[in-house]
Amino acid sequence: MFNIDKEFVVDLEHPADLKNGDYSSNIAMIFFSSVRQDTRKNIGSDNINIFGSYNLGNYDWKNPRECAESIKSEILKDKPIFLEKIEVAGAGFINFYLSREFFTESINEILKEKENFGKNKILDGKKVMVEYTQPNPFKPFHIGHLMSNAIGESISRIVEATGAKTVRANYQGDVGPHVAKAIYEIMKNPLCIEKLHRGNDGKENLASAQAHHIGECYVKGNDAYETNETAKREIDEINKKIYNRSDEKINEIYDIGRKVTLKAFEEIYKILGTKFDEYFFESEMAKIGQKIVEENTDKVFEKSDGAIVFHAEKYDPKLHTRVFINSQGLPTYEAKELGLNETKFTKENPDLSIVTTAIEQAEYMKVVQKALEIMKPEMAKRMKHVTHGMMRLVTGKMSSRKGNVVTGESLLHDSMEIIREKIKEREFTDEEKENIARLVGVAALKYSILKSSLGGDIIYDFEKSISFEGDSGPYLQYTAVRANSILIKAKEFKIEAGKEIPTEITELEKIIYQFPEVVERAYYSLEPHHIATYLTELTSAFNTFYGNTKILNVENKYISYHLNLVKAYYQTMQNGLWLLGIQIPEKM
Repeated sequence: MFNIDKEFVVDLEHPADLKNGDYSSNIAMIFFSSVRQDTRKNIGSDNINIFGSYNLGNYDWKNPRECAESIKSEILKDKPIFLEKIEVAGAGFINFYLSREFFTESINEILKEKENFGKNKILDGKKVMVEYTQPNPFKPFHIGHLMSNAIGESISRIVEATGAKTVRANYQGDVGPHVAKAIYEIMKNPLCIEKLHRGNDGKENLASAQAHHIGECYVKGNDAYETNETAKREIDEINKKIYNRSDEKINEIYDIGRKVTLKAFEEIYKILGTKFDEYFFESEMAKIGQKIVEENTDKVFEKSDGAIVFHAEKYDPKLHTRVFINSQGLPTYEAKELGLNETKFTKENPDLSIVTTAIEQAEYMKVVQKALEIMKPEMAKRMKHVTHGMMRLVTGKMSSRKGNVVTGESLLHDSMEIIREKIKEREFTDEEKENIARLVGVAALKYSILKSSLGGDIIYDFEKSISFEGDSGPYLQYTAVRANSILIKAKEFKIEAGKEIPTEITELEKIIYQFPEVVERAYYSLEPHHIATYLTELTSAFNTFYGNTKILNVENKYISYHLNLVKAYYQTMQNGLWLLGIQIPEKM
């Protein structure tokens, strides 16, 4: 970006077709339009700042193209060393072509910065909390949790790359009607209680199975709640007892079930490569949130039919009324959110608090945000809500390969199983095969989620997601592994010549230096798909370079430079895939 006498901010953009330059600007058209509208008095001087300040004379151009030619002439009088040439195109676009020296130096800079390439200090000295995943004990780890985890982990890493201290937080609903529904079903069936106790022996491999069993109990309890009035009354009573811890038998089932499901979630986080710094639970936030609501009743909140509500539409006609304390005297999700934010800012006091949830929660979160704006405006200013859509299978059937309902956990394990099958004939050790299955299976899922802009639904295709060719996570990993294999072979290759630098600039060079810009864009938009799209474009450029170049060849006089370019590509892929929460295997 650059300024025109501090009045205009104009973007320098990368043309879609790199033949049209490395950067392009419409500055001449904007400036000409301003002069034509007699806004010269607002400009303040005769200078225009692009790559320096230039005097453009009397503004007697007949059209934007003449303005562009004037800008070009002024720049060329003292051409910066990193510019090769400037061209005026179309109605007045200015296209800038970077020099060979620029691209050579950019490769050297990547090799020098290594894992720091792409990082910046935008948030240096700041603390950012990112809350994501949010699975609820006593319920299955569903696909939405998988999406939230992939998005939240990537955003956490993007924030880290901009210099912030990042605090990863997980908020989980360990109280509420869903818990009561699961416990109701467990209490009805002695076998369910036996299975629950059997899963409490500390063995890690049982936690997932027990959590799955508890999830099934929740589904049955939920069905009973919706279809059986007697069951509904019993579940409501269990819900009260969970809050006040008044029933010993319910407490025992609750404590075991909570422990088992949380342990199962940790197994999933380990596979996904996520480690949380803070865990918040609704059971702890409920009392805090209820106190906030009660202290602000008749100020912000109002009593209504035995409940306490917030009429958000009074402050914003686009919003609606939400219940914060229900008629049974229990705090709702909304009240707990107030307690959560109070706790976050008391305990960590972040400069920014980012929360990722499904888009279906957007409206209720807006109501909570409005209540906070009224009570604690400074806190509300430091909050950002990021939403995502739903994931659907390309077949339209929400069932796993084994015939069960698809959960986030089953989708993850199915993805890993497909990779195991794909590589079973490869000459790898069992340990290597398992590591590849995990890393590539995770990459297949994460990339499928992160390659799309947030907000829209994702159509998940198993076969495309695990393809080693095309638009997929495994494709990016496979190409990176290929690049690394060149570097490994090069260690045994005697490089006696090949110190020259080619005059021709490859597409790979024209893309690779843009990585820091992409990271900045991903941060400002909180959209990881910018990185995913960039890495796919970069990998395509690398494959073109690899296909057209005999790198490890004694007759290649550019061998040193070409190997540096491969190193730079591999480093950029490591850095970029890390931002997506994806790791490159040693072998594939």
